[in-house]
Amino acid sequence: MYYTYVLKSQKDNELYIGWTDNLVERVKHHNSGQVTSTRGRMPLILVYYEACLSKEKAIEREKQLKTGYGRKYIMRRINNAG
Repeated sequence: MYYTYVLKSQKDNELYIGWTDNLVERVKHHNSGQVTSTRGRMPLILVYYEACLSKEKAIEREKQLKTGYGRKYIMRRINNAG
């Protein structure tokens, strides 16, 4: 499986959107400072993810979620969650 995921910075409340084939390890990498783009925004929490059957679909979904509409979709999902 491949995953498209959304992390939220607890430092600045900004979102980071990415994809991976190992969600648990990727979140660990983000929170240990191994990912340049999120290093200064730790700690990060996983607030949303989707499973995809192919790498190509995960990358496609990542690109969709990075659009204005995609970010609005994420915010609706996050704000309506438990």
